[in-house]
Amino acid sequence: MSPSTPQFDIALVLQEVKMVRAEGLVRIRGLHLPLLRRAAAPLSTAVTDTWPVEVENLLRSAVSRLGGGDLQEAAEYTLGLAPGMRDRPAADRRRLAAKVYSLSVERFRKSQEEIVLSQVAEQICWIAGTGRQGTGSPGLPLLAPHLQHRALSVGSVVLTLHVHPVELVRGVDVIVSPSNTHLGLPEMFKASVSAALRRASTVRDATGDVIADPVHEELLNWRKQNGALGRPVLPGTVAPTGSGALAAQGVRRIYHAAVTVPRPGTNDYQVAPQDVADAAARALALMSEERELFTPPLKSICFPLLGAGRGGLSPQTSVSALWAALSAAATADRQVHLVLRRPLLVDLVVDVLGACDTHLTATPLSDGERKGCMCG
Repeated sequence: MSPSTPQFDIALVLQEVKMVRAEGLVRIRGLHLPLLRRAAAPLSTAVTDTWPVEVENLLRSAVSRLGGGDLQEAAEYTLGLAPGMRDRPAADRRRLAAKVYSLSVERFRKSQEEIVLSQVAEQICWIAGTGRQGTGSPGLPLLAPHLQHRALSVGSVVLTLHVHPVELVRGVDVIVSPSNTHLGLPEMFKASVSAALRRASTVRDATGDVIADPVHEELLNWRKQNGALGRPVLPGTVAPTGSGALAAQGVRRIYHAAVTVPRPGTNDYQVAPQDVADAAARALALMSEERELFTPPLKSICFPLLGAGRGGLSPQTSVSALWAALSAAATADRQVHLVLRRPLLVDLVVDVLGACDTHLTATPLSDGERKGCMCG
């Protein structure tokens, strides 16, 4: 390391990360964060006036490297990086992070929180030392992720790859939502794909209070009608429901894919790649069955990386399992979409699919282009 390269002491970086945790993302500009500003600077020149955004993107990049699971989920909550959390009070964020580990708030504060934030600081120091905030293309900035998409041609299949939270998907007929084999929806404040879809599908009054939870009710009715109350369904089962308030975004159906199997007596799950492939194949078959029941007919379907969250599958394994089903069921009249929340996964997915001739749209879309773009 040259004398001009700034030193990043993990203890000092951790102090600055704790300041962000205490004050929140919306107050970053008023904090003294010299090390985070240096680490977040896109070039070796002076940090620009957009440094609060750069610091936030640095934190997102560091947290995305934690490998998923409870550690990453707790980090997203406590730092306000989870959807809808950026302006929540520190006490609320700490409470939700503690709940991830099933700990009391005080126990979490004294023990697990230090571990979580230390791991974030470790990743920041690595990023600062290598200059790598991500492995994605420089044409895919972390800002305005809902404007990012790629069109991937893989053999005879054309995929649209979205880089944004699943609840921002627009104009796609069907979204596949990962579920456990009990087909129980998680609480709305959770950070999972299924929780985000439940939250986005609720009907709210003028004050924002939830007055109806239609997807939850429809899924409960499906379980009653199919004898699945009080017992799990087989892995690979897919249960269809309406889309609730997501209908306003052009989403007409949610297919709940049972891919994660709870481990008795624990908070853990197991996922078999074959179950992911079976669920994806069943979702495609179900869309074909329901296709003509709607006007216009169903023709587009969007998959997240099934099993790659709490299920514990690696993104590579999830993509490979999905591809086994998508390639086998390719049709000319079907539009297939993949949605990724984290930009850092884009190149990984492209590499796995072997899409060497990928066309990348990395610039903000014009108004005219946006009307025809599936990501809204």
